[in-house]
Amino acid sequence: MLFERHAPDEDCHPGGGAKVIRLGVIGYGYWGPNMVRNFSEVDGCEVVAVSDFRDDRVALAKSRCPGIRTTSDTDELIRDDEIDAVVIASPVSTHFSLSKQALENGKHVLVEKPMTKTASESEELLHLAEEKERILLVDHTFVYTGAVRKIKEIIDSGQLGELYYYDSMRVNLGLLQQDVDVLWDLAVHDIAILKYLLKAEARAVSATGASHVGGGMENVAYLTLFFDDSFIAHLNVNWLAPVKVRKCLVGGDQKMIVYDDLEPSEKIKVYDKGVTFDGSEQARYETRVGYRSGDMWAPQLDRTEALRREARHFIECIERNEEPMTSGREGLSVVKTLEAASMSMRQRGRLVEL
Repeated sequence: MLFERHAPDEDCHPGGGAKVIRLGVIGYGYWGPNMVRNFSEVDGCEVVAVSDFRDDRVALAKSRCPGIRTTSDTDELIRDDEIDAVVIASPVSTHFSLSKQALENGKHVLVEKPMTKTASESEELLHLAEEKERILLVDHTFVYTGAVRKIKEIIDSGQLGELYYYDSMRVNLGLLQQDVDVLWDLAVHDIAILKYLLKAEARAVSATGASHVGGGMENVAYLTLFFDDSFIAHLNVNWLAPVKVRKCLVGGDQKMIVYDDLEPSEKIKVYDKGVTFDGSEQARYETRVGYRSGDMWAPQLDRTEALRREARHFIECIERNEEPMTSGREGLSVVKTLEAASMSMRQRGRLVEL
């Protein structure tokens, strides 16, 4: 996406600083309050309005945020000329229509994951954002965590060596979604993380899953992603587990990483462990393998809340007219992968090329 710089707006801080970005938040359910809290504490931004179609959520927003205008009419918020940017924290089925309406009204948009329910909808939003010269950021929150950013730093430094695999387990009891299955709700996180870590696209996917309660949506699923080289990723996602697990392994030929997001302090542990093989024909015949076991260390991580970092990044992208780290382009790629996974799951794991 090509961004052109615009002349500063005349509407500035009283002291003559940069323009304050006025923000509206659509959706005050599970994630909306976190959006309001974080954007309210970001310099250069003012949350001026909150909208939700449910009267009880509007009342809650009004009681918690007495200085912010509240409404049950999303059209009113989107059409408001005083609002520069909109955060969409509503059900996935509404992402496309609300984002499109906001972009058409000249608003910058931050939309929750996944970006839309179909790749064609994501493509339309991406083209519209380019046409309107607006910022479009997708809320792939884990990309903004100190842990994932540290993992990328370690990978980019070459410490892991040649990457072998990414193995993730993301399970818990609930929250069962009404308009997306467990892949679109939980696996979306790891797909976005992989894109950020590798800067490479999966070439094929295979997925299986099953529905056990209500609505026919799969609540247990397994997804395998295949890449150009021998790197492979496997994701286990589940809404029906008795415990909450958020753990992934990243393996290389030099070192390996264990990332446990539920760990209060040492979320990342780097292990100097691996397998060595001398490659000779005699060794191959005798299957002689050596195991290396060295030190373990836990790097210090940036403790900044991921959503705070993302909120600040969104405002900075608007101010500087720069493409976000999790742009609409990244959001589209994730949705394409999810579409292929859904197709594979409907056909009991058939390999689907991307």
